[in-house]
Amino acid sequence: MRPSSLLRSDETLFRDRETFEFTYLPEHLHHRDAQVRELAFLIRPALRGGSVGSAILRGPPGTGKTTTVRRIFAAVAAETRRVAPVYVNCQHDHTTLAVYRCIFEQLLGYPAPPTGWHLDAAKQGIAARLHDEDARLLVCLDDANYLIPAGTYNLLLYQILRLYEKWDVAKPGVFAVCSDLALNLYAEADERVRSVFHPLEISFPPYTIGEIRDILTDRVRQGLYPGVMPAPLLDRIAEIAAGEQDVRVGIDLVRLACLRAETDGRRRVTAGDVTEAARAVGSPVLAVQAAGLSVGERALLRRIAERSQEGADMASGAVFEEVQDYLPVGRTTYHERLKRLAEAGFVDLVPGVGRGRERKVRLRYDPAEVAAVCTGPEEPRIDR
Repeated sequence: MRPSSLLRSDETLFRDRETFEFTYLPEHLHHRDAQVRELAFLIRPALRGGSVGSAILRGPPGTGKTTTVRRIFAAVAAETRRVAPVYVNCQHDHTTLAVYRCIFEQLLGYPAPPTGWHLDAAKQGIAARLHDEDARLLVCLDDANYLIPAGTYNLLLYQILRLYEKWDVAKPGVFAVCSDLALNLYAEADERVRSVFHPLEISFPPYTIGEIRDILTDRVRQGLYPGVMPAPLLDRIAEIAAGEQDVRVGIDLVRLACLRAETDGRRRVTAGDVTEAARAVGSPVLAVQAAGLSVGERALLRRIAERSQEGADMASGAVFEEVQDYLPVGRTTYHERLKRLAEAGFVDLVPGVGRGRERKVRLRYDPAEVAAVCTGPEEPRIDR
């Protein structure tokens, strides 16, 4: 007897739902072998009693930077105690104390006291653990660009990399991760930091359609039961994710399309499920992100979206001149808002060609969707 085409209430399409979470750590990293080799090259000397090297990992969002670091850190922690890898999410922890508390907790296995805790005490606890185990500290500062507006970037780099001067430990290393292509983390370091911060820059280019297809195929194999996701629909999802230059979009599309099919009691995903999932991935996520912007930042983002729809010149200088009729702000305020939009992941600031240091403003989302989520009751669309 052939199984019913309808899914019973106690059945699911997911073999492992965690496979489609952004925090999932895959067993195999597809198409990042070169980056893994470069990071391993920096870690290898520490395994022989030397110091671990430092690196800047640079690439757009959704290109595997965080996953690559976490995969390598997990492998190092499982194989040796000579290196003590610590991961810090600088979007969440960007003050000096917060970063040291994060390092302390991961090294010692328990949180620092919530009150009456000072930096020297945290450093002493960290140094004692490193000394006792003869381990080399390796800190990943993920989204390190968030430390710059917080005013802690240079201070933290200086203190971490020079930890050996006050405490009897080996020289630590830092992996600084940045998704802002217009930002040069090494250039942001001051002279005293550069004297000890000699990073290898490692690039993470966007995945191609074929590479995204390989990654999604692996996730589907691990996370779904056979036959749930037809190959042509997976090709379509890979195409959408490649257009967004973000593999995470593809992973989320697979998850949402399967959830729609499961909710309807079907055993296979349909083209309609993918279409509806693509709509859900777009605007709601944008709306949540846009809600975190100031009124002025949303207004600027709306004008950028409208100019993009019009096919206008998107050089940053041209955008500044045009928005003066609607958003009369100075150049400093304009560039601060533009930088904030880049940090929030709405735009890429791409270095221009043949125009000095001027950059082009490139939206990461559909211009019509961006304009829609940036136009609220208190911000009516401008009719020109």
